[in-house]
Amino acid sequence: MAENTGSGSVSRRSFLATTGSILAAAPGVDSAASKAMEAPRARSGAPDAEKPLRKIPIGVFDPVYDQLTLDEMLEKISAVGIEAVEIGTGGFPGTKHCPVAELLADPAKAKAWKRKFEERNILVATLSCHGNPIHPNPEMAKKDDESFRRTVRLAEMLQVPTVVTFSGCPGDAPGAKHPNWVTYRWPPDYEEVVTWQWKEVVIPYWREAVRFARQHGVKRIALEMHPGFVVYNPFTLIELRQAVGEEIGANCDLSHLFWQGCDPVEVIHFLGKQNAIYHAHMKDTVIFKDTAAKTGVLNFSADPAKFAQGSVIFRAVGYGHGAELWKDVVKAYMEVGFDGIMSIENEDPILPGEVGVERAAFVLKNARAELLEGRGFSLAGPQSTV
Repeated sequence: MAENTGSGSVSRRSFLATTGSILAAAPGVDSAASKAMEAPRARSGAPDAEKPLRKIPIGVFDPVYDQLTLDEMLEKISAVGIEAVEIGTGGFPGTKHCPVAELLADPAKAKAWKRKFEERNILVATLSCHGNPIHPNPEMAKKDDESFRRTVRLAEMLQVPTVVTFSGCPGDAPGAKHPNWVTYRWPPDYEEVVTWQWKEVVIPYWREAVRFARQHGVKRIALEMHPGFVVYNPFTLIELRQAVGEEIGANCDLSHLFWQGCDPVEVIHFLGKQNAIYHAHMKDTVIFKDTAAKTGVLNFSADPAKFAQGSVIFRAVGYGHGAELWKDVVKAYMEVGFDGIMSIENEDPILPGEVGVERAAFVLKNARAELLEGRGFSLAGPQSTV
């Protein structure tokens, strides 16, 4: 995510922006893995009969333009041909382009705010308040829960159908100070932790959050499957959805699933069959072959000076996996009837800011054009390279 507001912390976006020069000397990427994923093969869950494909709008997540005012951002994205936006309304994304409290207090001001987008034919598709509303620190949990509730109320006022956030992660027991993300359930202590988290914290919180959203006419809460939180893959997403209601769906950010070994098209068909995809972040991933071969894909470096020791980085769409793979991804979203937007989230340290947005938009526009109109760029590029 974009920002971390904790004292003494450095935002991931700022952190990544400092590492481009280090990455230039990093080992080669796992191009073999990329090509393997792009090789033609039968896909499970593919539709039995052809049906018209929807032109899915291409959007952008606004924290990448935090240095610009709202009007300046709108000029920039209009020039790039962006068709929709995902707007930060609290939590890690912040509220740079959306004064949430002011808009909630003044419906006329909220209407005027939304009109700025409408005048440029840009859809406000989602409001995003990624945070940890079940943090073991009660003050942090309360802050992020209140941000979620304000976002839901604003979505109701603006008639925005989807709210995006994280599932959050609690501690391991009452009185814990820090979240405890458990992914492996042995020895038995870890199974006890996971059972307690879900039974005592996760399900009760989200059951009430879903009830609140339902009361305010918000039927789609898109949880980003993200490491560090209890919903981090399709299995845990469906587990929570089944426990608390179909208001819970996915923000399908494939960048966090590539390194887990997921096949992106299989994921889209798996979740799409259950009508469980409410939003899609468009971001790519590079796995450094030589490093991952020695240390595995869970090797993330927290120190910018040692970033080349890590196995994984995020890239703009088309710069971790080639255009053929991304064409398959766009097609899969069309095939399952996804009715959200493809929201570019740029955290590329080599193509930072609006440069990465423009490159990603180019890949997505041309993939979409090939699918809908039989035209676009050559699928030979861009390539999987740093």
